Amino acid sequence: MHCQTLVLGAGIVGVCTALHLQARGRKVVLIDRDEPGSGTSHGNAGLIERSSVIPYAFPRELAKLARYGLNRQSDVRFSWRHLPRVAPWLLSYWRHSAPAPLAEATRAMLPLVQRCVEEHDVLIAAAGAEALVKANGWIEVYRDEAAFAAARAEAETLRAHGLAFEVLDRQQLHARERDLGPDALGGIHWLDPKTVSNPSALVRAYAALFVRRGGEFIHGDARSLRQVDSDWQVDSRRGPISAAEVVIALGPQAAELFKPLGYRIPLEIKRGYHLHYRPRPGAQLSHSLCDVQAGYVLAPMDQGIRLTTGIEFAASSDAANEIQLQRCEAIARRLFPLGERIDQAPWLGRRPCLPDMRPVIGPASRHKGLWFNFGHAHHGLTLGPVSGRLLAELMTGATPFTDPAPYSAERFP
Repeated sequence: MHCQTLVLGAGIVGVCTALHLQARGRKVVLIDRDEPGSGTSHGNAGLIERSSVIPYAFPRELAKLARYGLNRQSDVRFSWRHLPRVAPWLLSYWRHSAPAPLAEATRAMLPLVQRCVEEHDVLIAAAGAEALVKANGWIEVYRDEAAFAAARAEAETLRAHGLAFEVLDRQQLHARERDLGPDALGGIHWLDPKTVSNPSALVRAYAALFVRRGGEFIHGDARSLRQVDSDWQVDSRRGPISAAEVVIALGPQAAELFKPLGYRIPLEIKRGYHLHYRPRPGAQLSHSLCDVQAGYVLAPMDQGIRLTTGIEFAASSDAANEIQLQRCEAIARRLFPLGERIDQAPWLGRRPCLPDMRPVIGPASRHKGLWFNFGHAHHGLTLGPVSGRLLAELMTGATPFTDPAPYSAERFP
């Protein structure tokens, strides 16, 4: 079987890349060993995050670093056994989080973040997925007056990016979410983002749109990627499939393909968990809430109220560990009346991250027909459509809507 382009990975990034290439006239086959939206795209907080114009940086304050070093925080946890292996990457992340490189990363990511909602809107309408998406924003909730004051000041600095938000005092916050506990003393309601009640279902809806438009989704093993003469080839349930061009959009598994090809891209994994809960009888959650101090999100989902954790640094293959989830749950129960757990076990996901806080989008320098689209960290759902558009423009020779240089794999020696 032959096509023009193979897209490896049917998460949000791969599916959107396939859709944009298809819209530009390419015959595309989408390959994944699992169903669309089954991997990292399944387990996020469901935020199309227009307001996150500043990337998530590594803390640089000594007091914060000392607290994290004790490994008792709810927002970040690490495996002592994994720490020596990941330490060089963390040092690079820390260096890129200094004020000057962080400002550079912010400028680099802004063109993608600014277009994230409108690019999703086009696909949501075409896929008939409006029922999965709400336009009521999300709320940062604060339990400490000093932290709330600092957040208000930081929010004001972001007005220059055209963001809409409301600062809520205690009364306003509790009027918006009547079932919050007394610990919640204020919040910031970010109005531009949209929320998704079932991220996996949204990816499946986009994938179904791709198939309705004539694309093919086939189960196959991306790890079988190889060059055969001038083509790229992978094994699938329907036999070998070859194409002149191939896109690696495998998120956390991307390194399994680019490393054997000789690319030294410093991709690392930030693990995270989610679990669903019933609200206590009579309680209702109307908005997605982020407890910034504790590092978790409570999001109303089709499956129940989803609690998503922050960051865990551990080997990708390590078994799930509930310590971080338990810490977050204990704090969340004081913020909102969570009832019983719905899931038998927590879901474990893996975020693909790069130390300079921007993805890799563009061509591979040493292999003709090889393209990259991965490393979106905490914002894969947010940036899937817009990064898919940018890559499709590059692959088809169109004028890209923004300078692609900040996302080039060539930035890594």
